[in-house]
Amino acid sequence: MTRSALVAALALAVASAASATDFGHPDHYEFDASIAAPFRAQAGRFPIQLHFDYPGAGDRTAAAWTLDVVAPNGQVVASDRGLTKLGGRHVVVPATWNGGLQRGGAAAAGYYTLRLRAVPTVVDAADTRPIAARIDEAFRLFGDETVEQSYDVQVGSVAPARMTARVPLRVGAQSAAAPSQSLVAQAVPATGGLGYTVYYGNLHSQTNHSDGGTPLASCSGAENPQAGTMGPTDAYTMMQNQAHGDFLLTSEHNHMFDGSTGTNASANPTTAINLFKSGLTLASNYRAAHPTFLALYGLEWGVISNGGHLNLLNVDALAEWETNSSGQLIGEVNTPKSDYPALYSTMKSRGWIGMFNHPATSGQFLVNGTPLGYDPNGAQVMVLAEVLNSSAFSTNTTETETGRSSYQGAWNILLERGYKVAPASDQDNHCANWGLSFTNRTGVLLANGATLNTTNFYDALKARRTFATEDRTGQLVLTANGHVMGESFNNSGALTLTANYASTSGQTAQRVQFFEGVPGRNGTVTQLFEGSDTTTITPATGDHFYYAQITQANGLRLWSAPVWVTQGTGGGDTTAPTATASESGTSGTITLSATASDNVGVSKVEFYVDGSLKGSDTTSPYSTTLDSTTLANGSHTLVAKAYDAAGNVGTSSSVAFSVSNTTGDTTAPTVSASESGTSGTITLSASASDNVGVSKVEFYVDGTLKGNDTTSPYSMTLDSTTLTNGSHTLTAKAYDAAGNVGTSTGVGFSVSNSTTATELIKNGGFESGTTSWSATSGDITSSSTYAAHGGTYKLWLNGYGSASTDYGYQTITIPSTATTVTLSFWLRVVSDETTTTTAYDTVKAQLRNSSNTVLTTLATYSNLNKGSTYVQKTFDVSSYRGQTVRVYFEGVEGSQVATSFLIDDISVQSK
Repeated sequence: MTRSALVAALALAVASAASATDFGHPDHYEFDASIAAPFRAQAGRFPIQLHFDYPGAGDRTAAAWTLDVVAPNGQVVASDRGLTKLGGRHVVVPATWNGGLQRGGAAAAGYYTLRLRAVPTVVDAADTRPIAARIDEAFRLFGDETVEQSYDVQVGSVAPARMTARVPLRVGAQSAAAPSQSLVAQAVPATGGLGYTVYYGNLHSQTNHSDGGTPLASCSGAENPQAGTMGPTDAYTMMQNQAHGDFLLTSEHNHMFDGSTGTNASANPTTAINLFKSGLTLASNYRAAHPTFLALYGLEWGVISNGGHLNLLNVDALAEWETNSSGQLIGEVNTPKSDYPALYSTMKSRGWIGMFNHPATSGQFLVNGTPLGYDPNGAQVMVLAEVLNSSAFSTNTTETETGRSSYQGAWNILLERGYKVAPASDQDNHCANWGLSFTNRTGVLLANGATLNTTNFYDALKARRTFATEDRTGQLVLTANGHVMGESFNNSGALTLTANYASTSGQTAQRVQFFEGVPGRNGTVTQLFEGSDTTTITPATGDHFYYAQITQANGLRLWSAPVWVTQGTGGGDTTAPTATASESGTSGTITLSATASDNVGVSKVEFYVDGSLKGSDTTSPYSTTLDSTTLANGSHTLVAKAYDAAGNVGTSSSVAFSVSNTTGDTTAPTVSASESGTSGTITLSASASDNVGVSKVEFYVDGTLKGNDTTSPYSMTLDSTTLTNGSHTLTAKAYDAAGNVGTSTGVGFSVSNSTTATELIKNGGFESGTTSWSATSGDITSSSTYAAHGGTYKLWLNGYGSASTDYGYQTITIPSTATTVTLSFWLRVVSDETTTTTAYDTVKAQLRNSSNTVLTTLATYSNLNKGSTYVQKTFDVSSYRGQTVRVYFEGVEGSQVATSFLIDDISVQSK
């Protein structure tokens, strides 16, 4: 492989398919590629990382890729290409651009686009053709699987866009609790009359109901369905309390409720359906117990190969295509595999709405053979499209994940096809780090005072009132002649577009871009304007859509939902609707209602209380509900505004009504706590009472919430190994229905976990030669060339200076009763390689099953880890309790320079 000045390609040793024409993909495996680069140069250069993910990679799977630097005028000013073997679930290729031009000289100041195109392919060691020819062949053979990614960088000094200072909109209770949100008072409304509250969260994640919920230490990138240890409630708790999100949708793969990535012919449909129903119940229960957080449960429908994933957001039945050996559907609603028109029709008939998940620009969502093809039913039910995801198998918990994929190109295609889809930014979490891999969120707008519930939330999605952001403290709302993003309206004359940007953490905008397209044209979205947050245009007659994109000074981006505009030649409908308003209720949930009529048709009715927007409705009879406690006791006025498609507005007469919120229960429960046990399973208990009734008791150990119970006697169990040996303090908190909280006094208790360990590895120092071990011939050796760590024998992998694959393994059974299991070994790497940046030779420490299938790759070391001494490596493998596994070491060496991997004193200790 050529190691060019632009990109130093990482070549990993791998093995698999016969020829390119035989290359195929399992249903559920997705090839992904992304770019990570700084927005501004660092020390005069742009360090770039190309991220490649493919859980289905075999020994000879590779990524063929091209990387171009595109100037503002569209010319390619620098480029390179490569063929990178994919030996692990995540491969990173380091690269750099020095800000120069291929023809010489430095690039002028401005915004330049890094553009990556990549496809999965196979490589053959016997193929001696030039790399360029093999790359061209890969794109020709697998062009329908091309992944395209782009990221804009700033070269030199560029004046920031002219921005109007705006006070941020209110945010949800959980977002407001995030540390970075405290810089701005949340009770201050935004300027510009935008009466909305922003709720931040993610709409794409998995738990152990499908192939998610795996602890971070053992999450390897292709998880077995229902093998994870953490479920929807764990996901909601983490998103609410650690990631400070306001909502989370756990979107379980619809075809995995039978416990298989394929088809489980012995599956019991009732078992699968009950699991799905339990997810709906868990979400409902969590919402009831946590009214400031919206727990949602849905399905990720479809497969990747010959398909495309989409989320069924408000699904109420298990949609499936698989049948068992008796011909029974393993679900409730038959939705034929990869038949998107049929699915859209079913969604419409059942009232389901959807989101396109990580859409590719080609090969997915076929309608009449056309990728991302238009379907009239689909245009009604699909409301969102992801424009960005952080890496699906990220184990990051500090919101700093660099592997992030953008799908703006596919979103543009969908908009040009005629889909009215708003943008979303999610994390697709499979590992147990819901909301924690990065700061990206989907922002959803609800009218001020509207309750955060499923009805209002899904209504907001149907109204396309969302924005996508890489920064959970950023806000972007596009308005056009007084219309808010998501709306469709008629217009004549000038159209003023305003990108209403604000930040709750003091960030600033560097760049503002407005984009324009034509629905149904199937053409190209174009940049309309940049330079300030407002632009005024007169559109050509016909249909258009417009959206805004903000790039902050820190390089993080935000995308608004579009507005859809039908531009007339003048005249047209000038008659405003008529409206009357009414209100019912004085406390609790009150109802705001309206009747409205128009000579053409009413498009929307908005409800204002004391001049503040409280909600809207797009279908008759027009109404919205409001929590009376958001209003002060006393008199208020209600006004309804009715809109038609031409933008005419009719305002009702004001209607007076009164609110009388009762003081209610103010007495806090009383509670006392107790604990029993010092090791193994310990029990946390509490007794609680209240003048009305206790609704919940929470248990805290050393100030950290460990669980809760809603029924008496209140208790929970805890694995003592999750606590350190020594003294701890238990505190219980009791809640009543009115929100009053009583806290117990702290109760001291001690933990004493057993420290006696059992060694599971035999002959771990190799002093008995090959006894208990299987290894490449001659690799367990007492050679004096390199000393052992202890004694005279060790495992010596590779070191030939030519292409080779060596191995050594021992089969052990890990007791199911173990509380902790620790694998350790000593490693020394001796290498003649001189590079300090590229891994040419590697050794992997793995656990495999008896069929030699890799269960997890604990770590990969390379020539970059060379040194003169042995270094001990230690790993927690407790998640494999009760399994028989091979402790496996595999060394792979390139074809030119020698690297030796010396391994000794291997131990697996069980406690």
